[in-house]
Amino acid sequence: MITNLLKMSTVLSDNKVIYSLNTPDKRIDINSLIGKEITIEYKNEINCIHCGRKTKTSFGQGYCYPCFTTVPEADPSIIKPELDQSHLGIARDMEWAKKNSLVDHYVYLAFSGGLKVGVTRATQIPTRWIDQGATRAIVICKTPNRYLAGVTELELKKHFADKTNWRKMLTNFQDNSIDLFDEKEKAINLLPAELREFSFEEQNQTDIEYPVLEYPKKVTSVGLDKKPIITETLIGIRGQYLIFGNNTVFNIRKHNGYKVEIGI
Repeated sequence: MITNLLKMSTVLSDNKVIYSLNTPDKRIDINSLIGKEITIEYKNEINCIHCGRKTKTSFGQGYCYPCFTTVPEADPSIIKPELDQSHLGIARDMEWAKKNSLVDHYVYLAFSGGLKVGVTRATQIPTRWIDQGATRAIVICKTPNRYLAGVTELELKKHFADKTNWRKMLTNFQDNSIDLFDEKEKAINLLPAELREFSFEEQNQTDIEYPVLEYPKKVTSVGLDKKPIITETLIGIRGQYLIFGNNTVFNIRKHNGYKVEIGI
């Protein structure tokens, strides 16, 4: 089957993640492939995930350069929400911003190999946490737009990490001494009064389990640019990574738009 890769779709059912890969022809249940040998063969073509044109280099996880510099999905505020200006009427696409930036956003703490702070639209929970490989997460604040969530995150980044340590995440590093409820209280108290008013009162923690037969002790990332044919036994999935039996991992999202042939 030949298709262009896109990040895996996820569903959280009874705290367990169900993964699927959507292709033009069918939906592939990735969980059902665990324990089996699969082949991913790069067809030496990358297509922009927005306009479909061929591109030699992928920008921003799947875009050609023109789309990377113009489409709202690739705006710098996606990475740095504090840069969002849609609340001022400034955006690459205001209609898109009304649906995606000028809506409720959550600032959260998640454990994904380490404790981190992050921002996501309300509609992206728990998808955002799953994509980061978090095993538990809790909401700190709820804001009415992306900009205010970004400003809140910026303040908390003085005290909390904002990046996922992918190696620790994929070896299932845990630290049970970290209590998210305590960390949430600490985070709220660190905020200035004008941001503390957005504190999220509910005290619900989301726990997430991933379909992994066995976690490797050390991991090495493999990519199609250097290794155009990958044939390995799939032993697990976490975040947007496939975990193989030879201690290598493959980041699906990093290869958005890559045309591949998948052999099962």
